[in-house]
Amino acid sequence: MTTKNFGWGVALAVAALILCGGEVVSADEPAPVVLGAVYNLTGSQAELDIPSSRGARLAVDEANRDGGVLGRPVRLVLEDGESRPDVIAARTAAALAGNPSMSALFGLSDTDMVLAAAPVAAKQRRLFLTSGATSPLLPAEVPEYLFLACFGDNVQAAAAAEWAYHDLGARTVSVLFNPNSSYTRLLHGYFQTRFTELGGRLVSVESYTPGDIGSAVGRLGKADIVFVAAVPEDVVEAVRLLRSAGIAVPIVGGDGFDLRDEWRDHPDIGRVFFTTHAYLGADNPDPRVTAFRSAYTAAYPGSVPDAFAALGYDAARLLIAAVAAAGSPDPQAVREALAGIRRFEGVTGTIGYPPGSRIPTKSVTILEIDNGRRKLVRTLSPTRVPPPR
Repeated sequence: MTTKNFGWGVALAVAALILCGGEVVSADEPAPVVLGAVYNLTGSQAELDIPSSRGARLAVDEANRDGGVLGRPVRLVLEDGESRPDVIAARTAAALAGNPSMSALFGLSDTDMVLAAAPVAAKQRRLFLTSGATSPLLPAEVPEYLFLACFGDNVQAAAAAEWAYHDLGARTVSVLFNPNSSYTRLLHGYFQTRFTELGGRLVSVESYTPGDIGSAVGRLGKADIVFVAAVPEDVVEAVRLLRSAGIAVPIVGGDGFDLRDEWRDHPDIGRVFFTTHAYLGADNPDPRVTAFRSAYTAAYPGSVPDAFAALGYDAARLLIAAVAAAGSPDPQAVREALAGIRRFEGVTGTIGYPPGSRIPTKSVTILEIDNGRRKLVRTLSPTRVPPPR
């Protein structure tokens, strides 16, 4: 083909295409349903968000293999927030500007990161569904447009407190927490509230400075358990310092402890328990988990899914279900349809939004780290949950 003929061919091809929703699509194909996802693929949050983004991609790929939604393909616009709120805000805005037909956005696993993205989406009248940020205060901070696909910190903290009190028989606790994160501040506060309601007693509460956790460990009083509210990058260091200090009692934490690869590198660590969203182990007989594990490992050879992978998968599927329920990719119709979902069967549990609430009702899974391996302890729903505050 000569240069002249090649240029003419391109011109004909371009003439046969139309621009729709920020993308070029064939004139004889339906316009895609566009969903935006913001995940931290680099930086401190990457260990949580990379699996979530993979789960989201898998959900979209499966939907498209099944014919998409409303007879249209689903297009995922994925942005890397780099674990920086300023970058997250800028890339959320850019994704919306470049894709004016975008129906909704989802993603992120940290409260402070979500608060960089969701207000930007709300200004453009788009809902933001966080797959993994667990602050129950989030919906009130971004009215109407911010939803959780996961349980709230008050729920997982209450579950941890009830399990520690009833199953471990703990009556006293010392608390170690990072004061610089909304997630950790809320988590330990809700845990203390529920544990003391049950009759437990706080021995000491110590905040730590990242990079100098040892000083706070040295100030902890002797108790039946230690509750650690830490961001993921501090978790293993905190646990190792507690054990090095001779503290052999059970250590209890939240979903920030859900670090599959890092625990595997420390086979000497044990008697560590944490709340999380689901157990994705090969020995889990739940058919939804089995199917998800099989699909995920086929899509990402050499990778094993964790709870955050399942959260990303469920969040994407939940939005696709909302588009289907709305009968339209219109952003407002999708938002109303999502609020009306009462029973969605996800890998991380049954998701439903009570009337007037944008936080779903979901159960909590307790896992144990034993010799670097995770083990299922139990799944429970707390009998009482402290109100958001």
